Amino acid sequence: ESIRLYGVLVPGIARPRTGGGYELIAGHRRKHGSERAGKTEMPIIVRNYSDDEATIIMVDSNIQREDILPSEKAKAYKMKYEAMKHQGKKSGKNTLDEVGEATGENAKKVRRYIWLSRLSDELLEMVDTKKLGFSQGVDISFLSEEAQQWVEVIIEEKGCQHRTIRQAKGIWKKRRAYACYGAADSDRRKAKGTQGYTESGQDKQIFFRQLFQ
Repeated sequence: ESIRLYGVLVPGIARPRTGGGYELIAGHRRKHGSERAGKTEMPIIVRNYSDDEATIIMVDSNIQREDILPSEKAKAYKMKYEAMKHQGKKSGKNTLDEVGEATGENAKKVRRYIWLSRLSDELLEMVDTKKLGFSQGVDISFLSEEAQQWVEVIIEEKGCQHRTIRQAKGIWKKRRAYACYGAADSDRRKAKGTQGYTESGQDKQIFFRQLFQ
């Protein structure tokens, strides 16, 4: 309503495109609001920003939204972190701290969000819908893509109520997987050393189901 009455008060930010025209870097929601209000113009500041600078500005302008999803923040932090590292500027500050300055979050929190970005799209959606907790999502992010797929299947089947992912990782590290597979640890290690041994998908399904029993 305010845009309809007064127009956009805070200018968007754009940069010239190499092939002509302009790329809007910040102000996408204001542009959408202007279009819905029937406006054909909105104020824009045009600057020649590099790709890294454009990425940082875009992230900072969007990450402070109240309705931002964990997956959006995770991907945004990752983009900004990579852009800042690519710039190679030395400010004397921790890069992760600098990444979180726009939202007031410290390096530890930013790092956890960046780890979260390694989740598959399906698991990220579970975090967004609170089907999977943030901390659990961070723990799962250390698993391989294949292992994440199995975790997703088991969460869909059984939920994630009885045993945390952190405990599951502890089980994995202690090599209790062999017991879940129905074979002794020593025998399994011997089997892995033989030519032609492969771990079957059924074995993995059994293991991950055990984690969530």
